[in-house]
Amino acid sequence: MTTRDIVLLVDDAPASLGALCSELEAEGYTVLVARDGEAALAQIDLAVPDAILLDALMPGLDGFETCRRIKAQPAWAHVPVVFMTGLAETEHIVAGFGAGGVDYVVKPVRAQEVLARLATHVRNARAVRLAREAVDVGGMGVLVADARGRLAWRSPQAQVWLAEFFAAGDEACIAWLTAAGGEAERGGAEGRVLAARRLGEAGLGETMWLLRVRAAGEAPASRLATAALTPRETEVLSWIAKGKTNRDVAEILGMSPRTVNKHLEHVFEKLGVETRAAAAALASRELG
Repeated sequence: MTTRDIVLLVDDAPASLGALCSELEAEGYTVLVARDGEAALAQIDLAVPDAILLDALMPGLDGFETCRRIKAQPAWAHVPVVFMTGLAETEHIVAGFGAGGVDYVVKPVRAQEVLARLATHVRNARAVRLAREAVDVGGMGVLVADARGRLAWRSPQAQVWLAEFFAAGDEACIAWLTAAGGEAERGGAEGRVLAARRLGEAGLGETMWLLRVRAAGEAPASRLATAALTPRETEVLSWIAKGKTNRDVAEILGMSPRTVNKHLEHVFEKLGVETRAAAAALASRELG
């Protein structure tokens, strides 16, 4: 049986959106309704939806503050929030994005437009969630810092470690990473050590960091062990370490030299090296 995606619709006058509810249900969504921000938070606590359609202006807790509270909860932060608003002024649109919304639609809403936007955001959010969970399965955490010095994204495991090692909040973590250069360590309670390594650029002005926790007496993990190389990247690197050219590797692995070069670009970035020789030397030392 196929699981239906859940959409939470938050509006102080939900009866006015009856047609939208019908269209959503006809499209295969399960629709939950909340009349205000407090009720929405209580509803999410019971069942985390796949997407939220949120009225910007409501009595009591308005949509902007409701969205901020949703995004402040690690277990809910991945849920895409689309604002519904009769306000088309730039300041309100900016406020919605600033609160953590991913999109907005102007009332009166057009059902087909909402459906198209929802499908995209639900799909993207699911892909991100699966990627986060896959990273954490490997016993590591991932952070992404943006160009404005903020933590733009964190995996669930990273969130747990931030709470443990940075009681002062995200600002202390950003300051630590900024001063780190490429690698950093921070001691914590019970002899635990949080290690961070810069993986490279994740997007426009965004930097990705890989986190790992070890005991104080434990030797740091090798750079290859924490590089999160894909199986194909590992294969390419191992042959480069054996002195093979890109053309040789391409013939051995059945790919084009251009593809080999693209894999190597990713390897250099993940290992924090700039040259083929440096990557080969590191691989030779650690792979044997």
